Amino acid sequence: MSLSSVLLTGFLIFLSALESGSSDVDPVSCETRGSDLELDDVVVLCPPGCRRTRMSVFGTGPYAAVSSVCGAALHRGALGPSGGPVRVLKQRGQHSYVSSYANGIQSLGLSRWTSSFSLSESIHPPLEFIAETRTTSLPAGAQPAKKALKKPSLVKKVLAGGNKDCQMDVAVVMDSSRNIGQRRFNLQKNFVAKLAAMLRVGASGPRVGLIQASDSPKTEFVLSSYTQPKDLLFAIKELTFLGGDSNTGKAILHTAETFFTQENGMRRGHPRVMVVMIDGWPSDDVEQAAILARESGINVFLVSVAKPAAEELSMVADRDFMKKAVCKDNGFFSYSIPSWFSTTKHARSVTQRLCSLDSLLCSKTCYNSVNIGFLIDGSSSVGMDNFKMVLDFLAGIAQSFDISDIGSRVGAVQFTYDQRMEFGLFDHSTKEDTMNALRGISYMSGGTSTGSAISYATQNLFRHPRRGHDFLVVVTDGQSYDDIRGPAMAAQRQGITIFSVGVAWAPLDDLRAMSSEPKDRHTLFTREFTGLLDFIPLVVRSICQDFTEISEIRP
Repeated sequence: MSLSSVLLTGFLIFLSALESGSSDVDPVSCETRGSDLELDDVVVLCPPGCRRTRMSVFGTGPYAAVSSVCGAALHRGALGPSGGPVRVLKQRGQHSYVSSYANGIQSLGLSRWTSSFSLSESIHPPLEFIAETRTTSLPAGAQPAKKALKKPSLVKKVLAGGNKDCQMDVAVVMDSSRNIGQRRFNLQKNFVAKLAAMLRVGASGPRVGLIQASDSPKTEFVLSSYTQPKDLLFAIKELTFLGGDSNTGKAILHTAETFFTQENGMRRGHPRVMVVMIDGWPSDDVEQAAILARESGINVFLVSVAKPAAEELSMVADRDFMKKAVCKDNGFFSYSIPSWFSTTKHARSVTQRLCSLDSLLCSKTCYNSVNIGFLIDGSSSVGMDNFKMVLDFLAGIAQSFDISDIGSRVGAVQFTYDQRMEFGLFDHSTKEDTMNALRGISYMSGGTSTGSAISYATQNLFRHPRRGHDFLVVVTDGQSYDDIRGPAMAAQRQGITIFSVGVAWAPLDDLRAMSSEPKDRHTLFTREFTGLLDFIPLVVRSICQDFTEISEIRP
């Protein structure tokens, strides 16, 4: 078996345990000592290639707790070169630990130590991962026996497809400062690998990219780099430690400004999440960078490991850095872990938080979380040419929003004396389809009953439960033949914010009567249809202002 095959085999075993989500297996590094483990009886997962790592092993069995667990497992013969799971049992200390040479590992002698541990093989990896392939010539005329079909392995099952219930774009910012050191950096990689495995990336699930925080941030790979879990986990395994200062603020700023782009694989309408890992405390200011991230619609999670001790607080420039760094200081976006040696046990809890899409408050921006209904006057006084200008005006508004199946929605109703549903909020899930449908509306011609049209839109366009906030943009060029105040008040009581846009002979009193408060913000008037295009930025800005104010009242 070649060295590359051994490493591949070992890492597939490693992935199998990570992706199974089992809380009974604790991934460790080659240098992890027995004294680093918290439980008295635990199954650990050693990575492949530990034989090439410098490890200290004391004793012949039991081993002194200061020994490398994986090194002792190699010495004991409980672990092969490809790594794997090993059971560790803590024991009392010994007065003498005897040195010996076994399985290519030289253990050292020790006069005494306060605690010990023993080892045993615990979990046998799947045969398809450990069996060597051998070729043997068959006798002449002999037919090879048919192989029994194997059931799909757990790894293959987990690696297929993405988690459709957790569709988001994730940037993981790892701490690669000198403060964390090589050893804890490896433990951090184990945690991030387990987190990535549980997220289950894929074309129809989450995507993950990674940035390292040091003196200067370094983007290791972007969202579109790895769409298969196996490839992503190998990329995490290959990360190298940088060293330098813990410039977390600089890394957050770098990620917010450059990472979430369509060129990097960002998907419009999908929540954007930044998971920031930090050992202790940052070397620089995080507040301004976090403000930019929030304003950009990015949900910043902070995973803090080994918080500063009481005697270290004097060295922390900003003791409230966790509150200032996260999306919202409500306890949901910050997560504390006492030690790097226990991080993998928290991967499931962090994953569950990340995949709680309704709680990702910062991703709910006015651009991707609104439902906009257009109520279009198709009366005879408008005329065909002016009607096309109205459609151009409404298309300009729609163009500003992230329209998708999980983002903003747009629907349209045309009215004269009658009403016609042109397309509903759920009829088109892409911006392109929505824009084509909007520009393809045919002119009706007829009278003007704006009040009945508002009631129709309230009952039909906004009838289904929706995520986000509801807005109705009414465009009319004349006086309504029916009452508008009652239907407008009913719509507003249902939570619909109304913008009234009047052209030519539309009475200002009627426009103000149907628009939401404050009237000056929601009432617009122009003498000429050509003036409608000037209102596009005003309407978009007002929708965003309303969205922010409404979100503060009822998030």
